Amino acid sequence: MDTNIKQNLPAALWALTISAFAIGTTEFVIVGLLPTVAKDLQISIPSAGLLVSLYAIGVAIGAPVLTALTSRIPRKKLLISLMILFIIGNGLASVAPGFISLVIARIITGFAHGVFFSIGSTIAAALVPAEKRASAISIMFAGLTVAIVTGVPLGTFIGQHFGWPATFIGVALLGVIGLIASIILVPGNLKNEKSASLKEQLKVITNKRLLLTFLMTALGYGGTFVAFTYLSPILQELTGLSESMVSITLLLYGIAIAIGNLIGGKVSNRNPIKALLWIFSLQAVILVIFTFTVHHTIVGLITLFIMGTLSFASVPGLQLLVVQIAEKHLPGTEDVASAFNIASFNIGIAIGAYAGGLIVASPLGLGATPWVGAIFVVLAIIVTLVSSRVNRK
Repeated sequence: MDTNIKQNLPAALWALTISAFAIGTTEFVIVGLLPTVAKDLQISIPSAGLLVSLYAIGVAIGAPVLTALTSRIPRKKLLISLMILFIIGNGLASVAPGFISLVIARIITGFAHGVFFSIGSTIAAALVPAEKRASAISIMFAGLTVAIVTGVPLGTFIGQHFGWPATFIGVALLGVIGLIASIILVPGNLKNEKSASLKEQLKVITNKRLLLTFLMTALGYGGTFVAFTYLSPILQELTGLSESMVSITLLLYGIAIAIGNLIGGKVSNRNPIKALLWIFSLQAVILVIFTFTVHHTIVGLITLFIMGTLSFASVPGLQLLVVQIAEKHLPGTEDVASAFNIASFNIGIAIGAYAGGLIVASPLGLGATPWVGAIFVVLAIIVTLVSSRVNRK
């Protein structure tokens, strides 16, 4: 490892984490703003919920393509360009006159999101010894979890009191901070991964081991978002919490996510597949339990905290597994493989949020979202078992 990079490691990771915080805020803050946006644009809440799904689809489509096209651009230059695109996307969202223009602005922002997390994961993993790679990835993704703890509640508060365009202006300013951090803190001598040919990169989507991991990601993460997308109405209508208590509860949920992300990184360092099996299994169980405890305040909140701890704990292990498989079987495709995994996360978000909307609108109602989410996670467990067997061969 380059000595200079090693010395700059803490600073580089901080820059990645700050930018991840800004990007995480813009992705998840829309969940808290759904009623506000729906009322202002005179659309239904399920229609406003499409802002979650369509953003995720923008990431899913844009990330692999743009990551492949930008593989030869120096890493620092690319990081800076992505943050500029992110700032532009949020700026456009803040002046969007209607639903369609807001969707377009969100998709533009999603392009920056997907490429950032795909190259950010490989940069973080490359800067540390092999036994600490999942932890390094989890530090970067901690920006996402901190966004859920602080950025989303604050962004929701701003949107409720000053209008949702003000929230996007605030997020754009966060992007400016991330941009400055990247310029100052990220070392300029980061080396690009050895670039594979387009033909070799296309092998990523035909590699059985990688496809299984992408499916694990989509199902496991999708299971989280069936309930998470509609967590505010769940807490108000089923648990009986006031709006102010919901804000505090979401803050605690975010803290739980942050804790779970760091634990997930630590336990995934040695054997990510084994760790993922445990995480998914516990997650499925707690989602089923939440179906029953959601109607009881104290027990429901305890269950929710545990649920939050598990909901993002799989992220570092899934990212590390993808990088490991790509390195071993398709050298030079690490960035593209990572991008497809970011796409898989967002396909999971899109499917989970959409499925949650269908469940909420059906006779099953809000109370069914946790156990439906558990079904997604059980499917992820099955795929993980198959993946374990394939990788052993």
